[in-house]
Amino acid sequence: MAPATTNRRNFLKATTLTALAAAARSYAAILGANDRVRVGVIGCGDRMKSSLIPAFQEHAKALNFEFAAVSDLWNRRREEGAALLQKASGTPIAALRNNDELYARKDIDAVLIATADFQHALHGVEAVQAGRDAYVEKPTAHTMDDARKFLAAVQSTGKIVQIGTQRRSTPSYQKAAEYIQSGKFGDIVMVEMTWNVNQPGRWRRPDVVPLLKEQDTDWKRFLLNRPFEAFDARKYLEFRLFWPYSSGIPDQWLVHQIDTVHWFSGYPHPRSVVANGGIYLWKDGRQNWDTMTAVFDYGPLDDPSKGFQVQYSSRFTNSASGVRELYYSNAGMIDMDKQRVTPEGGLQAPEAAAMGMKPNLLPSFSLVDKAEAVSSGANTGGDPQTSANMRNWMECVRSRKTPNAPIQAGYSHSVALCMTVAAIQTGQKVTFDDKTQQVIAGGKVFA
Repeated sequence: MAPATTNRRNFLKATTLTALAAAARSYAAILGANDRVRVGVIGCGDRMKSSLIPAFQEHAKALNFEFAAVSDLWNRRREEGAALLQKASGTPIAALRNNDELYARKDIDAVLIATADFQHALHGVEAVQAGRDAYVEKPTAHTMDDARKFLAAVQSTGKIVQIGTQRRSTPSYQKAAEYIQSGKFGDIVMVEMTWNVNQPGRWRRPDVVPLLKEQDTDWKRFLLNRPFEAFDARKYLEFRLFWPYSSGIPDQWLVHQIDTVHWFSGYPHPRSVVANGGIYLWKDGRQNWDTMTAVFDYGPLDDPSKGFQVQYSSRFTNSASGVRELYYSNAGMIDMDKQRVTPEGGLQAPEAAAMGMKPNLLPSFSLVDKAEAVSSGANTGGDPQTSANMRNWMECVRSRKTPNAPIQAGYSHSVALCMTVAAIQTGQKVTFDDKTQQVIAGGKVFA
């Protein structure tokens, strides 16, 4: 694309956002306890239909929320989304071609955003600058520029934003965080994480790709700030397999798990990241790896002798070991899949006595009772975690309290994600400059 065209588009977009923000300031107000919250859906794809809409509907009546509109660039999804929402809610639904049309309406108080991975941050910026609260799917951003823009926009507007890292609204994770932060667990000495499936069709849409025609959508608007390229239905619908629309495994799965590391430990980002992997089996034209391993170093920046390592591995090619999150201390471990604290691996009496020390073993107990038990497995669609995260956001829209998964958490997982992307693309050990908030690979700023 010619620079002049790009500059003109950026100017027009900035002008539109400024106008929307000005209108929003005069329009937006804290809702009264009895006011109905009218919500717009942005991006009516699989995640929205299978998980976010059902989660919303679970709590809509009790909290006096309702759907009012859907915005989707593709006419097929727009029409199907409006029909689905009207059937679910029993109220008329406006079908809108884009977000400008959505935010021009005065009857939309908040939005649910579940668009392509690379669009989340910029769609979040649009929402809050238009005066709307937002539930925004993860990942928050996989470029630091987008992450900084979203963080700044939320901080300057004060809107309520919940990020879709739903573990933060799950009782077992909340109790694990409380236990670690109480000091009873001891210092974290290692974290092991896996996310393994055997799914050649994961993120593929072979039945839908042939249905999408360029004239039925707005490809240029879809690209946002990504470099222009010719229309490609696979990249539109199977975006998780193609950079720069997604990094695949890191965008989709790593952020869920690395978010718990930040939450449990209190560290906002890794000190360093290295990564390796490749496309070893599913050679279907994808660009993003089907197998990867990354190693993260966490700890205080001013004391490299303190801290711990996170070993992360994920593959599409064999499901053994499934999804695991194991936190270790010298006294035992927390198994987030089994939702238990155990003394496994802790310092036993013989080894302790040999060094003049006392045994160091955790008690064994469950993090939740049977009524609260929630799996942390790979299929997170339509589950109690998402339902709880959605309800928390809806309650915070009313109370104006900070939600469980706030923008700061999303920014932190974005830093780890951007560092991982840099490690994948450069093969270098990657660090982060706290002063400039930039990712450093091979001694240079990674754009």
